[in-house]
Amino acid sequence: MIADVRSRNSQIERKRYYEIARGSQFEVDAVLNTAADLNYCIQKSLKIKRETMIKCLKYLSGLINSDTA
Repeated sequence: MIADVRSRNSQIERKRYYEIARGSQFEVDAVLNTAADLNYCIQKSLKIKRETMIKCLKYLSGLINSDTA
């Protein structure tokens, strides 16, 4: 999804695109919670996935808050 952002012409469009991507990350978090509740994944695997998700959220938040988004 982020690869497509270069086709966006304005800073406002790119920022909105990053916000949508960040929203998708929150959906992933909900799926991970459901997977944990249903014991579909082992805790170690979920921990790694959550850590990766947090890194992505930080990266996306940085892009959103940058002046060159």
